[in-house]
Amino acid sequence: MIKIGDFSRMCRVPVSALRYYADLGLLPPAYVDPSTGYRYYSVAQLPRLHRILALRDLGLSLEQIGSVLRDNLPAEQIRGMLRLRQAELRQQIEEERARLARVEARLYQIEQEGTMSSYDVVVKAVEPQLVAAIRTIIPTYSAAGTLFEELYAYLGQHGSGGLPAIQDHNDEYKERDPDVEAMVYLAAPVPAGGRIKVYTLPGATVASTMHRGPYEQMGQAYAALMAWIQANGYRIAAPSRELYLQMGETPDGHVTEIQFPVLKA
Repeated sequence: MIKIGDFSRMCRVPVSALRYYADLGLLPPAYVDPSTGYRYYSVAQLPRLHRILALRDLGLSLEQIGSVLRDNLPAEQIRGMLRLRQAELRQQIEEERARLARVEARLYQIEQEGTMSSYDVVVKAVEPQLVAAIRTIIPTYSAAGTLFEELYAYLGQHGSGGLPAIQDHNDEYKERDPDVEAMVYLAAPVPAGGRIKVYTLPGATVASTMHRGPYEQMGQAYAALMAWIQANGYRIAAPSRELYLQMGETPDGHVTEIQFPVLKA
C-alpha cells in the first residue's frame, strides 16, 4: 500500500485532486485506516487514474467520466460523447477566431485614428417585438417627431404606450424625403387604426452601439458601426433601427441605441 502523499508524487496529481476523485467515487482509496483515516492507494489503481486524466484532458466532465468508468459504456456511446465534445470544441474555436478578428479590427481602428473609438459594438440577439407603427415619406428626418405625436395620441386612447423607435427603409442617407417607419414598442396588442399598423417586428441578430448626445451627431455612430460590420465579416440584412432609450432635458442627455440586423458575410 502507498500513502496518499507518495501516490500523489508517483502519479503527479495533487493530493487535493485525489481526495476530490475519491469523494466523487471515481477513485476510492484502496484502503482507509479506520483509526487514523489515512488513505492508501495501490499501483494497480494507476491505470484507472490514467483513464480519468486522459478523459479529463479531452474535456469530458467528471459526471461523464463517472458514467464511462461506472457503467462500462459500450464503444458506440463513448464515441457519441467524444463526437459531441468535438463539436463543442469546434464551436469554441470558431468563437475564438471571431473574437480574434474583432480584436484585430479594433487594433486597426486605433492605429488609424490614434485613439480608441467611443462607440463600442456588440452583437446580440433581439426577440420579436410587437409594435404600433406608421411608415411614410417625410420631408426630413427631423420631421419624425410628428409621427410619434400621432402614434402616442392614438395609443393614449387605448391606454397604451412604450419605447419609441425608428426603422430606416432607405438604401442610403437621404437629406430629403426619407422613407421611415416610426414605431412604438408595445407590451400588449392594441387595434390598428387609420395608417397606424400593429404587427410583430421580426427578431434578429443585430450589431449595436450606443450614441449619447444630440441626434444630429449620430453620423459618427453610424460610421463606426458600419465600419465594424465590414471589418468583422458581417453584412447588413435588414433596415437599421434607432431606439430612443432616454430623452434628456437637453440634447446632450439623449441616449440612442442604433441596431443593424446582420448576417455573416
